[in-house]
Amino acid sequence: MTPDNLIPALRDIVGAAHVLTGDACIEFETDWRQRVRGKAYCVVRPACTAEVAKVMRACAQAGVSIVPQGGNTGLVEGSVPNADGEQIILSLRRMQAVRAIDLANMTVTVEAGCVLQSLQEAVHEAGLLFPLSLGAEGSCTIGGNLATNAGGTQVVRYGNARELCLGLEVVLADGQVWEGLQGLRKDNTGYDLRNLFIGSEGTLGIITAATLRLYPQPAAQLTAWAAVPSLEAATALLALSHRHLSSALTGFEVMNQGALKLVDAHYPHLRVPMWRETMWCVLLEASDSESEAHARARFEHLLQTAMEDDIVTDAIIAENIRQAHDLWHIRESITLAQAAEGLNIKHDVSVPISRIPEFVAQTDAQLQALAPGVRLINFGHLGDGNLHYNMQAPAGADAAAFIAAHEAAISDAVYQAVHRFGGSISAEHGIGALKRDKLPHYKTPVALQLMRTIKQALDPQCLLNPGRVLAAEPTQ
Repeated sequence: MTPDNLIPALRDIVGAAHVLTGDACIEFETDWRQRVRGKAYCVVRPACTAEVAKVMRACAQAGVSIVPQGGNTGLVEGSVPNADGEQIILSLRRMQAVRAIDLANMTVTVEAGCVLQSLQEAVHEAGLLFPLSLGAEGSCTIGGNLATNAGGTQVVRYGNARELCLGLEVVLADGQVWEGLQGLRKDNTGYDLRNLFIGSEGTLGIITAATLRLYPQPAAQLTAWAAVPSLEAATALLALSHRHLSSALTGFEVMNQGALKLVDAHYPHLRVPMWRETMWCVLLEASDSESEAHARARFEHLLQTAMEDDIVTDAIIAENIRQAHDLWHIRESITLAQAAEGLNIKHDVSVPISRIPEFVAQTDAQLQALAPGVRLINFGHLGDGNLHYNMQAPAGADAAAFIAAHEAAISDAVYQAVHRFGGSISAEHGIGALKRDKLPHYKTPVALQLMRTIKQALDPQCLLNPGRVLAAEPTQ
């Protein structure tokens, strides 16, 4: 097999209609943020795991690298090819089947190309809950969620994608298939291969299916919106929520005034509450196994206590599902409002919750001095210590020119601050190509060497998503 006869071989495997070339590849070649455009040798769309394995074997024989792609909703430039036109995009979108729902074992086995929202709906119809929830759930896929260890809005209760996965089916770099779909909660038989592939961003193997953990549907789910005077008050409210609600607390999101101002400006019909009167707002969600009345009583007692302690200055509890949806829609619209406002700088970081107020105060001041007038758009999953710590150009400024002049220095300042506070430069988005060259500054040499050893062992030809996560050579 040589690169010259690879495309005919791929057509024999998946069918001619599912090997795309030329302009037909365009929609697969640009990242979600529209900041990076690659060039694919071709796009291959297999329909099953056996076809993925055959494609991988053909590419291995030809020495051609593969970029696995699901919904292409990633934010770190990890799912599009480079510009040399020599990489194949392996799109898993045709592999959408929900293979089985096991009611007694409370698991679902699903193919990698299944859209997250479709899985949520299928499981809901069966009377159960798959709790992974994020803004891109209408287009992101399960394979991508696992490859990046996606987080979302309910991590505080259910954990990241890793905690929700009990088994995987993975095609390796040489075309072998690891069949590890057992839905076991206990399996102490050696190295944890499943967790090795989760979060590896397609650099160690291609996830083709997964067995996922399910939960009972709650009897009631309530949402509240609270105004807090400071980020310190928000963290105090989180601690109080844990004490009052315990495991019933399923979501705890924080949004600063700058983020909500953008939503109000671009989506005024959403009627953002309270944002003009306070610097921070919190969105809380609680699930209850008893009844809505029980859930509401607990929520009301929590918020009353918080007001008496001067932690919350004002609050509302959604009266119905529509109102709850509207409040969540505001939170989920922040990213879209940033895009509508213009080019921006994104950071997905985590810091120990107890240190977040100090981190934000110090870093905000540093960035204002570094880039006067920069607009700080801070929001995220305070319940698990994850902030989307973003920046917008000064109002009226040329956004492209501002980013060209300041992005490198701003990102370095943010990452250095995160490191000082004992945090991580990537909480849930991954590393991809965007943060690849930053990683050696924030991982120990031992950790990096272990990662390279694993990569070499599983992908000695470096055919799986090369140039993502790890640089080809150690950065000096």
